[in-house]
Amino acid sequence: MAPDWNGESFHGYLAAFLGPASQATIVDVAECGGGHPPQYVNEFWTSRQRQASRIHEISYRACFKPQLPRFFIDLFTKEGDIVYDPFSGRGTTAIEAGFAGRQVIANDVNPLSRIITEPRFNPPEVSDVADRLTHISREGGKAEIDLSMFYHPGTEGEIVALRQYLLMRRAKGTEDALDRWIGMVATNRLTGHSDGFFSVYTLPPNQAVSPESQRRINIKRGQVPEYRDTHELILRKTKSLLSGLTSTERENLNRAGKTVRFFTGDARATHGIPDNTVRLTVTSPPFLDIVQYREDNWLRCWFCGLDEDAIGCTITMARTVGEWEAVMGEVFRELFRITSPGGYVAFEVGEVRKKTVRLEEHVVPCGLAAGFACEGVLINQQVFSKTSHIWGIGNNECGTNTNRIVVFSKAKGS
Repeated sequence: MAPDWNGESFHGYLAAFLGPASQATIVDVAECGGGHPPQYVNEFWTSRQRQASRIHEISYRACFKPQLPRFFIDLFTKEGDIVYDPFSGRGTTAIEAGFAGRQVIANDVNPLSRIITEPRFNPPEVSDVADRLTHISREGGKAEIDLSMFYHPGTEGEIVALRQYLLMRRAKGTEDALDRWIGMVATNRLTGHSDGFFSVYTLPPNQAVSPESQRRINIKRGQVPEYRDTHELILRKTKSLLSGLTSTERENLNRAGKTVRFFTGDARATHGIPDNTVRLTVTSPPFLDIVQYREDNWLRCWFCGLDEDAIGCTITMARTVGEWEAVMGEVFRELFRITSPGGYVAFEVGEVRKKTVRLEEHVVPCGLAAGFACEGVLINQQVFSKTSHIWGIGNNECGTNTNRIVVFSKAKGS
């Protein structure tokens, strides 16, 4: 449980939360759009610090590790508080909030987000999944689109049969938690680069290459799609997702699942969320145009019966920093409306375009203009030497190099 502020500065509050580990924190000043918020650098969390549940292992582009939202959930909230993510993606913040006994709100403009998040609030028994699969036909014939470059004809028939079953159950209003779980797992197993996926070898499962690109991959590797038992692979992945899940975690997810609210829409206009109700927002927004969410998900959209083109038109892909900043300015105004007085926003950003753009320099002015106070920039850095070198240390050639989170607060009297 997070300690009370008691009028303490954020620096002191953070130090009290970290305990002896706070001695390693490097404190500096960040240059952000004319402002000078404090900057805190430390190994605030690690992958070993709290072993993440395997139920998070649903692939999606540009998602953060569960330790990130859990750090801020523990820091800023108590049981029963509302935790929100306006760019929910695979639902990492939502699931961690559920584990922690918080109330959950999740939003994403892409309906795939709900499809791959909601079922995990009702984790099934493996035996129940196995039984349901025995009642689903494996005979579906060919798809209405050419998928021969990805699947063996037998595998394609099973995928088509499963798709028909799930869409029929949804249309009739008879879809239940088991159907949603099976659909989620199958969506995650459509393509990948190991024998745990339905497809022949291709890119990682968070990216679906075009049919033309897959043909080139097949020619280059000299490969032909072989038969994959889709039902067996769904069971295998189910066992993996549920392995290590404790009874307490199950109970907390089930409890959160009874009240969780999912929205599918623009983060700038979440009319279904009342004013002054969200205690904490933890999110990572789309970073300019470096992740092609539309192209990555075309096959998942087909399987789930979603209109890829319609979804693509709703996804904001800003190509310039100015465009991105304008969108985020509107997002922050909406976040200010729904954040409770005394509440917080932890906004994960990164260095993009080969470190030439540091988005916190553009995020801080957006938050301030909306009415928030900026408490600081937290940089979670597992390996760093001197403060002067922090900007240059990266894990990837491009994209997000470090966990960089801008922390905002809303005054209690607001």
